[in-house]
Amino acid sequence: MFHKRHPQVGAAPGTLVIPADAPTPRVRQILYSIDGLKSDRTITDLDQLEAAPAAGVSWVDIQGFGDERLLIELGEIYGLHPLLLEDVVNVPQRAKVELHDDNLLIVLRMVRVDENAEITVEQIGVVLGEDYVLTFQECYGDVFDPIRKRITAGHRRFKEKRADYLAYAIADSVIDHYYPALEVIGERLEEMEEEAVMAPTTAILQKIQFMKNRLLNLRRALWPQREALHSMVWETNALVSEEVRLYLRDTYDHCVQTTEVIEMYRDMISGMLNTYLSSMANRTNEVMRVLTIVSTIFIPMSFLAGVYGMNFDDMPILHWKFGYAMFWSLAITLAVGMLVFFGRKGWLRPQETKNQKPD
Repeated sequence: MFHKRHPQVGAAPGTLVIPADAPTPRVRQILYSIDGLKSDRTITDLDQLEAAPAAGVSWVDIQGFGDERLLIELGEIYGLHPLLLEDVVNVPQRAKVELHDDNLLIVLRMVRVDENAEITVEQIGVVLGEDYVLTFQECYGDVFDPIRKRITAGHRRFKEKRADYLAYAIADSVIDHYYPALEVIGERLEEMEEEAVMAPTTAILQKIQFMKNRLLNLRRALWPQREALHSMVWETNALVSEEVRLYLRDTYDHCVQTTEVIEMYRDMISGMLNTYLSSMANRTNEVMRVLTIVSTIFIPMSFLAGVYGMNFDDMPILHWKFGYAMFWSLAITLAVGMLVFFGRKGWLRPQETKNQKPD
């Protein structure tokens, strides 16, 4: 469910809410220009931050919000609006794109898949300036290692482009990492669908409900991102060049595609729930069919036992020497005869569906 960290009622705008278990911030700065990588180092004191080189870009990555003083000081260094800093720290926020003074705020939802195929969703705040990009992450670890490797290797596009291209690459990496998550979900849905048909239990119902909630959360993360990327593509902004907007169109297409896959999976979940209910109904019908057959077989036996259980002295074969044996012979004969009749009618087992060739 949705749980947002928000300040107390009546608190001043821009108030930061830092949870007690928030990890200590790790700050890393990458500087590069048309000449290639200048530096890539971990910052232990904000005084160590350097300005972007001439015709270059500074990328400052902050992972962890456990130090409010450091975050406020960082905001002062880069002239971040208090409301902007509040949006990147008080998570989760709705994915959006907002212009604050000379900075463009991009809020996205980052999805990661670990080695156990578990999916986690985390907010990523991207602040785009004229010659710098700030990324704010609430936890350690991200999906940006390929970007760092391309910068370190001196990829031509990074060297020749401005900071807006780096912001695009970050947004593109966030969206592209939805594909592995969707592949994991698709595999699990196939397994669950087979299980729902072959062995419907309350456990599979719990799995269906869990996956339904997960898809709902992913959909809630993707739809606002789709709108945010759409605004970056079609709305003119001094911080985003026409060339980068062209690249962003491709990212927007990927976002639309992943959204459509999410909708398809949600339809599959709804169909799977119907399949589960149908399978349970079929199993109930099978049980009732067996019980009905057993009851039907015992009805004539119960009738005979009831007749000869009456308290009358003058009844046929009541005092006969072989009356008891005759009763059991008649009862067994009736039971066997009914089983044979039910078998010929095909009521003892489900009818097998025969494969029919199309005309």
